[in-house]
Amino acid sequence: MTSSEASTQRIPPFVSLGSARAFVAPAVAHDYSQNHTASVVKSTGMANVSRETSVSSSRNVLDSIDDSSPIARELAHENKRRERLLGRELPKPENTRIFTVSNQKGGVGKTTTTVNIAAALAAAGLNVLVIDIDPQGNASTALGIEHHADIDSIYDVLINDLPLKDVVAPCPDIGNLICAPATIHLAGAEIELVSLVAREQRLRRAIDVYAKERAKNGEERLDYIFIDCPPSLGLLTVNAFCAANEVLIPIQCEYYALEGLSQLLKNIEMIQKHLNADLVVSTILLTMYDGRTNLAAQVAAEVREHFPEQVLGAVVPRSVRISEAPSYQQTVMTYDPSSSGALSYLEAAAEIAER
Repeated sequence: MTSSEASTQRIPPFVSLGSARAFVAPAVAHDYSQNHTASVVKSTGMANVSRETSVSSSRNVLDSIDDSSPIARELAHENKRRERLLGRELPKPENTRIFTVSNQKGGVGKTTTTVNIAAALAAAGLNVLVIDIDPQGNASTALGIEHHADIDSIYDVLINDLPLKDVVAPCPDIGNLICAPATIHLAGAEIELVSLVAREQRLRRAIDVYAKERAKNGEERLDYIFIDCPPSLGLLTVNAFCAANEVLIPIQCEYYALEGLSQLLKNIEMIQKHLNADLVVSTILLTMYDGRTNLAAQVAAEVREHFPEQVLGAVVPRSVRISEAPSYQQTVMTYDPSSSGALSYLEAAAEIAER
């Protein structure tokens, strides 16, 4: 099997990724112990469902589940969410939407959010570019893009004026998705940018030139650009803010995330006043939500109260599948399309596209 054939088989269309038909009941047992699974199977009437059961018959079993147990209710709820995504076509934006995915607090899911929403939109047939300006290069890893020190990267675009078209590479798993990788050289870029002319606007100019070159060559316009930022507010992040017209803020459902949010908003206000008046905080996504804790619910409620227009209805839960996917150089969309994490990011991508 060629790599292109393997790629095609690994990623189904958007409607299948989020559909009830893509959900096979026995696969849900991943996250639970065998004994626990056996009791669930017994209580829900699924004991006679074999692994060779057809998808349609599995869906019928799900439709008839007795929702008397918490896990059975969760299965039924996820099935309904998938059915709502079935057959949905995402609209193309009138102009390229450029998102900076930022939060100076580390570990809130910036990179995970960037690559999975980008993958979901690309799977829907939209043209998506991910720009990785985090020296760690985690977004490049998740998308299966080489980013060792010997290749040209976004560092060369920012510091050496290399055209963006010379560094972008296609994601091997998902069509319509390309990535400008980061390398370890970016670790010193903050210092090197200080002495350069128009240091805050270098990424913006590179994106503008790239868009004109695509149009000149007859290539399709990019629908979305996502810029994955480091967990800091240095010149790399400032470049991202100046290049974008929208900010997407992932917020971990814990108390420290609220403290970091207020400081981030103050910095965005400064960018709006002095460098990019068109920048708006358009989207806030709640991540790592643990429904078993009161704290997560309280943080979510507080964020929704203060930002009712910006917060997405979709919430990303804590998920082992989401954490495992990068170790296979994949997004959760290709690693486990039927997981709850993939479903949540599909819902978030659809919500962003339809805003």
